[in-house]
Amino acid sequence: MVLAQIKAKLQERGLLKGVTGELPDREIAWMTCDSRNAVRDTLFIRKGAAFLPEYLEEAAEKGSMAYISEKPVLVREELPGLIVTDIRKTMALVSALFFGYEPGKVKLTGITGTKGKTTTAWYLKAMLDAWEKSHGRPETGLISTVENYDGISRRDAVMTTPEAPVIHEAIHNAAGAGLRYMTMEVSSQALKYGRVRELTFQAGIFLNISEDHISPREHADFEDYFSSKLSIFRQTETACVNLDSDHADWILKAAGKAGRVVTFGQDPGADLRCSDIRVSSGRVSFRVDCDRFSEVFVLGMKGSFNIENAMGAIAAAYVYGIPAAVMKEALAKTKVPGRMEHFVSRDKKICGVVDFAHNRLSFEKLFSAVLLEYEKYGKIITVFGCPGGKALNRRRELGIIAGLFSDQVIITCDDPGMECQEDIAGEVRTYVELTGCPVQCISERREAVEQAVRMAAGSSGPALILLLGRGSERFQQIKGQARPYPTDSCLMQGALEAYNRRAVL
Repeated sequence: MVLAQIKAKLQERGLLKGVTGELPDREIAWMTCDSRNAVRDTLFIRKGAAFLPEYLEEAAEKGSMAYISEKPVLVREELPGLIVTDIRKTMALVSALFFGYEPGKVKLTGITGTKGKTTTAWYLKAMLDAWEKSHGRPETGLISTVENYDGISRRDAVMTTPEAPVIHEAIHNAAGAGLRYMTMEVSSQALKYGRVRELTFQAGIFLNISEDHISPREHADFEDYFSSKLSIFRQTETACVNLDSDHADWILKAAGKAGRVVTFGQDPGADLRCSDIRVSSGRVSFRVDCDRFSEVFVLGMKGSFNIENAMGAIAAAYVYGIPAAVMKEALAKTKVPGRMEHFVSRDKKICGVVDFAHNRLSFEKLFSAVLLEYEKYGKIITVFGCPGGKALNRRRELGIIAGLFSDQVIITCDDPGMECQEDIAGEVRTYVELTGCPVQCISERREAVEQAVRMAAGSSGPALILLLGRGSERFQQIKGQARPYPTDSCLMQGALEAYNRRAVL
């Protein structure tokens, strides 16, 4: 592909404002919006409010052939530029063109919702993997909050839904490696800012909705957040809708934009109906009835709230014609890193649960499940934090919920970004204190977990520690930098191992 072809397509879509310099007539070798990844003959995309001129200089020094931008930029090497009206729409279009995206060549499932995207993605991937394996075909692809796999490489994820060039490269790699399916989480930001704009989802799962990500940096209000989520149906062939979600009537109306709608949930009118939910001896089971089967499913993970996620995955697997027996086997085996991970001390006195719960809906569902499934633990100690500069509503909501259902709360660090961690913790603390629950602030997350274990050790009976908000994340966002940090699972394991050693002495 040459720049003249890109220019022609931009003109066709009404995105081109002009051209600076003379466009070279040679093949584009690579495209990226990250100057660190530029090579000779790269088409570099200049995007983002935080873009610095030196990024383009770096791309030019590495041999980039041209740039795309909403504004002309002076570059030392006199790099030619394509000037466009909307960089986000342009980036999605150019990515699709460069990587040769063909709708349906790799069947894409997009999963959106306020909570449960990651667990649903892992459940569905497990079902698809089992189905493909039974036919001698390769493992399926994944783009998720935890990791990305495209048939060529497996990498820790940096963000829930990557930028368009990364997505299209992954789909291109998956097709080349013979993968038939790819499952991906789709965030509200990815939808609002067009990262997935040129994609067609063969199945689109809408799990749930509640107020979240409201801040100057994300969504101005709930209407903006909700409408961004609903826009997934404009590029979906079959919509899978949870009838138990808040605002299900509005979700169904928007789902009409898809070619077909499949509903799921406990609602009697659902196409896939969930009933007979049971929690016994740590096992979560439920029945699913539809026009193809009536089966009892058992989850390999704790947390009755995961039934909703399992139903979303079952609905998509139903769309793809996966047999119920394959779905059942996958759900019984699947566990997700950083989601309802369970750790118990050697003397059984302390149980630690690590979960990614980080917003109101996930906190409500988690505490509801904990009170039912961990009733033998007489004391609940909750450790969590809130991010800086975004989702500002969480500080009040999570503080109050944690305070209402915990015996002790420890507020700690969780991606403070450019804000002062002590200021964030102080604000959250005021809401916990409204409930009358004892609370303290410990900025260092490792120290907070160790303190929670000491508190649990001093309790008169079995105690439960809930370590919430980060799950398997390996970095903390602090002062504009992603700093490596142990996962919550590592922190919990380490603190309990130290307790076990002390208990032996």
